[in-house]
Amino acid sequence: MRQTSAMADRPIQAEPRWPAILAVLATGGLYLVLPERLTPGPNWLLLGLITPLLVLAVVSHRAGNARLSYILGFCISGLITLAMVWSLGCLIAGLPGKRQPAPELLRSAVALWTTNILVFASWYWRLDAGGPFARERRASHTEGAFLFPQMTMHTRSAWRPGFIDYLFLAFNTSTAFSPTDVPVLSRWAKVLMMVQSSISLSTLAILAARAINIL
Repeated sequence: MRQTSAMADRPIQAEPRWPAILAVLATGGLYLVLPERLTPGPNWLLLGLITPLLVLAVVSHRAGNARLSYILGFCISGLITLAMVWSLGCLIAGLPGKRQPAPELLRSAVALWTTNILVFASWYWRLDAGGPFARERRASHTEGAFLFPQMTMHTRSAWRPGFIDYLFLAFNTSTAFSPTDVPVLSRWAKVLMMVQSSISLSTLAILAARAINIL
């Protein structure tokens, strides 16, 4: 009986974490190209804060402490989200006064637009169907906040989404302002996608306004 219980607690197939780790590090790296007037502190501060938390999350995951890794993951995503909102607010506030040269504004807007994709991809990945810890303990992914096409194909009954699937979803939301081929089923997911689309639209509007002003 104990052996059966232990096997039930063990992941059927561990979900790779390296794409999510790269996304977090890439987000911190993007802040290095932002001017310090758009960052809460030095532009290296975000990377300096999330790197030790990321190391602790990886170590705790490998040690089998899923709860600690889960909490640290939320802390990392929360820090990045707050930093992004701060930077976007500073970017918008500085637009009327024309405080930024055009090349710097373009670089900042592109960095924040890319950050927006990575941040929300991380949130979708962490929240959908209980997160990666819960998903990898199921034989297949049959329900969640998003209806991926593979979930409707009987030949792919053992399929489960990974970070790349959520990154693709976030990219489409920021470019097409819709989830394209992935219907959204959960209310929390709809709210997050509306927020992501609004941030993306605001960033693009800033670029358009600056381009018109230059012309």
